[in-house]
Amino acid sequence: RLSIRSTTASGSMVYESDKAVNEYVQFHFAPGSIVCPYKKAPKEAFDFAKRCADLCIAHGLPKHGKGTSNKNTRALDVGCAVGGSTLAMGKAFGEVVGIDFSQAFVDAAERIRLQGSMTFTQVLEGDITAERSVDLPTGTRTDNVRFEQGDACAIRQDIGQFDAVLAANLLCRLPQPEQFLRRLKTLVKPKGVVVLVSPYSWLEEYTRKGKWLGGYLSADGPVHTADVVTKELSPDFEIIKEDDAPFLIREHARKYQWGCSHVTVWRRKEE
Repeated sequence: RLSIRSTTASGSMVYESDKAVNEYVQFHFAPGSIVCPYKKAPKEAFDFAKRCADLCIAHGLPKHGKGTSNKNTRALDVGCAVGGSTLAMGKAFGEVVGIDFSQAFVDAAERIRLQGSMTFTQVLEGDITAERSVDLPTGTRTDNVRFEQGDACAIRQDIGQFDAVLAANLLCRLPQPEQFLRRLKTLVKPKGVVVLVSPYSWLEEYTRKGKWLGGYLSADGPVHTADVVTKELSPDFEIIKEDDAPFLIREHARKYQWGCSHVTVWRRKEE
């Protein structure tokens, strides 16, 4: 495995490293008391993966009448990492698929799905570490969840359509983000939703500058990602919710990545 100093800006290969797997297992599954055990911890940033899943559940499930079920509903988690949101959606949707470009992430997600728990290494200070473990919440459904390695910019054509598609902290890590946005129309069922969650942290380690959706100056002035996303999706989708989603990724006991992603929920228009 790779030796990585930081997952903040190391390029896409960082997500194949043990360091990244350990950080993301903690990020997706560990309770706040393990992640940041301080009185002044930013508690609103805890449980990011679950909060993203809850958005899909709240807006993506069809409104059934009494006595009906959601067994035929489908959700897709693109850029699922180690599967926290994917598994959290299993309790509500009939089928959930998680896709990630990192085979290391997919392997970790599948291990947690099958075993219901996983041990990870938590950095305390310098070379001092501790072994921790996380468990799936009681009642988590796993038989209807599957993970696969794949490219968000080239999702296989036979994957079908979904009631909800989640892309959490993914957009600004893609080499071809516009290509992903254009694929959404064929991934989402009419009246289904796309939940986009992104801090718009454009970096050339992940996306060539000419492919950035925003965060640059044009001849007409500043270009903002949210405006470009709106222009791209508006012909086929309508925005139904906009919010902020803080998140916290621990590096060691006293150093964290705190971010606040922009949340937009889009419902696909009826044909």
